[in-house]
Amino acid sequence: MGRLSALILPLLLLAACENGGAEKPAPPVTGRSNAVTAPNGGGATSPASAAPSTKPATPAAPRKLCADTTARPAPKGALKTAAAPGAAALPANISFGVGKWVWVNLWAAWCGPCKEEMPRLQNFQSRLRNAGVMIDLAFVSLDDDERQLARFLEAQGQAGVRASYWLPEGGGRDSWTAALGVKDAGNLPVHALFAPSGQLACLIQGAVEDGDYQAIVDIVGGKK
Repeated sequence: MGRLSALILPLLLLAACENGGAEKPAPPVTGRSNAVTAPNGGGATSPASAAPSTKPATPAAPRKLCADTTARPAPKGALKTAAAPGAAALPANISFGVGKWVWVNLWAAWCGPCKEEMPRLQNFQSRLRNAGVMIDLAFVSLDDDERQLARFLEAQGQAGVRASYWLPEGGGRDSWTAALGVKDAGNLPVHALFAPSGQLACLIQGAVEDGDYQAIVDIVGGKK
């Protein structure tokens, strides 16, 4: 009997060691969320995952034109004309004060912005007429070199500017630009809008941009 006890005792001790050393599984955790709290609270979406705004951009306000314009009568004095071969001849003078708007554009063949905006001016005139505005567009060159002016006109396509009034350097040009209120005739382009009464309604010194159309409509009273 003592021998049997001696054999059983080690077996019991070994079993106890194995059961005591086994690690019990941790109990399941309850009430825990996998969501990460957004910084600054409120459950807001993090900036990295924020959806892009669908709010339309606010359109830019039309550029203000004619801010410093002083009403004055149209300039007087003879104008020369220049035209490409085959182009329709211009009237001897610009008709002011005959019940329609007149848009005078002072330009030169050496002036890059002047040439760049010519199709835009023609487009504006067409749109204004379609909107019910009676308006003429008169190009007046301030070129010193008549040959340079002629080369430019001859190089234009049928839809381009192939005829223009011309103010050569001298007293005639000086009196014309002074009547408009232009301080520096060498700073081109210049735009002068004359009301149907013949009075200057708007003087723009610098190129006209695509976005200026609505401002022009507001001046001449066309349909929007």
